Amino acid sequence: MMSSTVNTDIEIRETESGLNPTKFVLWLLIVASVMLFAAFTSAYIVRRGEGNWVIFDLPQMFAFSTGIIALSSFTMQFAYSSAKKDETGRMKMLLYVTLVLGILFAIFQIIGWSQLVSNNIHMVGNPSESFVYVLSGLHLFHMIAGIGFIIAMIIKSAQFKIRKNSLLYLNLCTTLWHFLGGMWIYLYFFLLLNR
Repeated sequence: MMSSTVNTDIEIRETESGLNPTKFVLWLLIVASVMLFAAFTSAYIVRRGEGNWVIFDLPQMFAFSTGIIALSSFTMQFAYSSAKKDETGRMKMLLYVTLVLGILFAIFQIIGWSQLVSNNIHMVGNPSESFVYVLSGLHLFHMIAGIGFIIAMIIKSAQFKIRKNSLLYLNLCTTLWHFLGGMWIYLYFFLLLNR
């Protein structure tokens, strides 16, 4: 009984003040991540302009992982929409699908790195090679945090703590997941078009 009161208080505080403190922290982290990736992509462009730049094809698995992460963004949004309608069974199933897609994305990224290595493209080598590993590795690190957040939501849903009147954490998870998907799509096309 007390937990539902706390959840309701959180939702009320959010509407009265305009932004929940937890949501504000998430948005700060997202802005910091955007700045980090902007710094790396800017450094990439500057370094490429200095010459001594090797051009190579991105691994095919990066294209597959791009499709997977785009699909996972849809399943996450549908999970959130289902929770808003109190369709807990559908929400749980979609959270599991999103988790599996997130794990597949991570596996495809690792396979992509092995494809790079088999093509003699290594982390320590030409700067163009290093940037691909750094950018994709940094994103994968963020993805692991996102996967952990989805696992936490699955646990909460199993404990019946996600209801249409207490969606704050699922909303945060959905926002983070969309950010991670959008960031990878940006990075993939950035690397594809700026070789």
